[in-house]
Amino acid sequence: MTISPATAVPAGAAPHILVIDDDPEIRALIEEYMGRNDMRVSSGASGRDLFDLLDREAIDLVLLDLKLPGEDGMQLARMLRERGSVPIVLLTGRSEEADRVMGLELGADDYVTKPFSPRELLARMRAVLRRYQVQATLPERDSARRAFRFSGWELNLRTRRLTSPQGAPVDLSNGEFSLLAALCRSPRRILTREQLLSMSRLHEAEVYDRSVDVQVRRLRLKIEADSARPALILTERGAGYQLASEVETLY
Repeated sequence: MTISPATAVPAGAAPHILVIDDDPEIRALIEEYMGRNDMRVSSGASGRDLFDLLDREAIDLVLLDLKLPGEDGMQLARMLRERGSVPIVLLTGRSEEADRVMGLELGADDYVTKPFSPRELLARMRAVLRRYQVQATLPERDSARRAFRFSGWELNLRTRRLTSPQGAPVDLSNGEFSLLAALCRSPRRILTREQLLSMSRLHEAEVYDRSVDVQVRRLRLKIEADSARPALILTERGAGYQLASEVETLY
């Protein structure tokens, strides 16, 4: 299995693109060009790489080559769409019109034919991402959310992992994770302690053993530049707390 790490763009600062293509030169071309245009790129060469990375990372868009050796690209696209609503752009050959039509019918969002212009590919991916950002403003079931991004931080709801703006993992207790997720669901909104307890869905033992105030203090030590002068999790005296940041939701 061959997996390339994400290009060196700060985590949470740019869309995270997953490229699946068996040609290392194409992967290198895309990684280099997209990296210069403020996108993070991870890449792999097989269906196994595809689903391994999806399980570990919060991916904004998948760029999938339909002609992987020994694998059914259409089946991979179908499995990918069945797993969720991550945007999909297909890479196809110029003579493969039937594949392009079938791919779109399976739920792919767009396609690019080989050989392709990196500039056109970038424009098409940005257009797809813009459409999904508009859709993300509509009400969605909470279980559909994959991750939250705020002020360069990324909270992956599936892996329960917090990543710093520098790309470093930050360990969270169950209580800290649940409270941060609750704050991310209602950014720039003052939440009372009672609301936070309800929204974070902590077990009763955790509620009484670890108060909201304690959890907030611990979170500040991990995500604030200066926990004594917090800029992200603000205290509203007599009311509660709020996350003072815009939050991007990934579905």
